[in-house]
Amino acid sequence: MSNSLTVAADRQARMFKALGNPHRLALFLRLAADCRRPPRGPALKAYVGDLAETLDLAPSTVSHHLKELREAGLIRTERDGQNVCCWVDPAVPDALADLFHNLCKTC
Repeated sequence: MSNSLTVAADRQARMFKALGNPHRLALFLRLAADCRRPPRGPALKAYVGDLAETLDLAPSTVSHHLKELREAGLIRTERDGQNVCCWVDPAVPDALADLFHNLCKTC
């Protein structure tokens, strides 16, 4: 396996591992739905406190899961004063869709 394929496989494995947790998957899906709303504008951002309320989780738990999603390259975060906002780059869901689409082509 070439080095570039190994790097790609490692990145994808980190993404799938992060999404393997039900809370992280729920957070990612919530953020991914937000990033799809604006037709051509920037992705919408959500704050940790809002996500915690929406998913009925403690803010510290949400922060932990968001850290895992960020480290896996699935989301981006940015400090806004005392708040942390987060969003999914629209390229991430597209990359995951391409992965499965290309997989189905080989079957």
